[in-house]
Amino acid sequence: MSKTKTILFLSAASLMTAGAAQAQGYGSGEESVGPYLSAGYNYLDFDEEVGGDADVSAITARGGWQFARFFAIESDITFGVDDGDFDFDGDEDDLDFDDNDDDDFDDVIAGPGDLGLDYLVGGYGRFILPVSDRFDVSARAGYAFAEIDSTVQTLGGNELIFGGSDDGLAFGGSAAFDLTESLSLRADYTHYDFSDANAESFGLNLEYKFGG
Repeated sequence: MSKTKTILFLSAASLMTAGAAQAQGYGSGEESVGPYLSAGYNYLDFDEEVGGDADVSAITARGGWQFARFFAIESDITFGVDDGDFDFDGDEDDLDFDDNDDDDFDDVIAGPGDLGLDYLVGGYGRFILPVSDRFDVSARAGYAFAEIDSTVQTLGGNELIFGGSDDGLAFGGSAAFDLTESLSLRADYTHYDFSDANAESFGLNLEYKFGG
C-alpha cells in the first residue's frame, strides 16, 4: 500500500473519530433505519496473478437498506476513471507465447503495461456498531464481479491483452460520521478475493439516509 493511500485513509478516519468525540447530545440516540444512497471516490490496488500491481482511481455509487440498528444490506457499482500502470514480468513458458520468435519458450517476457477497470459490482450484508449518536463502525461481507482489461507492450514488440471477467468473495469495514441527521461521511476498506487477481479498495463517500 502506498504512503499516499495510507495517509488519506487514516486522515479521514481520524477526522471522523475526532468529530464523534464531540458529538454529545446529537439527535435522539436512535439509529435511523430505511434506505440510503451514497457516491464517492475509490482507490483500488490490483494484484494480478499474471502481470503485476496496478493502482486505479474510480468512482462508486452505492444503495442500501438498513433494517435495524445493527444490520443492513447494500450493493455498489464502481467504474474506473483512469488506467493504472505496472511493469509486467512473466515468462514465455507460462504464457505459451514465443515473444522473440526464437522457437523456444525459455525467455522472460517483460514490458510496460496498463490495467483498466471497466466496472466492479458487489452485494453485501453489513453489521453496524454505533459508537455514539454520530459515529459508527461496520463490517461487511459479500460477493463481487468485475470486468478488468490489461494491455502489455513486450520487449519483443508484441501487444498482449489479458483480463476479462472475474469474481470472488469480498469483505471489509468502514467508519461513518454523521454530518447531519440525514447526511454522513463514510470511509471504506474492501478486500476482493478474485480468482485471477486480488484487489484492495479504499473509498470515501457521502451517504444520504432517507430514514434520517
